[in-house]
Amino acid sequence: MNHQQPTQDLQAYLAGSWSLERTLTDRTSGTNGTFTGVVRYTASPDGGLDYREDGTMHWPTHTGRAFREYLLKPGSSPDSMDVFFPDGRPFHVMSFSEEGNQDKHWCDPDDYRVNYICHGPDSFSFTWDVRGPAKNLLLESHLVRIDAGRQQ
Repeated sequence: MNHQQPTQDLQAYLAGSWSLERTLTDRTSGTNGTFTGVVRYTASPDGGLDYREDGTMHWPTHTGRAFREYLLKPGSSPDSMDVFFPDGRPFHVMSFSEEGNQDKHWCDPDDYRVNYICHGPDSFSFTWDVRGPAKNLLLESHLVRIDAGRQQ
């Protein structure tokens, strides 16, 4: 797969609306599902970005609307953002840089590991690998900029 150079200004890159396709795999049960929707990164009063995804979750036992929200604040460099839960608890660092595109989050009793990949000016993906006694999940998300018609 061809990976593009990471963006130097992650906040500017993310701002806007993205279509989202996510596959969900429960490796313990072999169950598969999907989430399809839209992610909006909008400027927040604190100088960061508000993240909101809205869409439809399809799981063998449930289909319905779902959403998720996070707060992103400028990171230690312009090519990273610190991601927080809506209540302000730290979650992880987001970056496409070779040194920083992977991070982890401990959510007792499970270990969450994320990997971000930039595919170009209008597409990126991230994968969550969740392992532990309570969960064994693989969540793969692919985002494409909705207003990508602006490119040549």
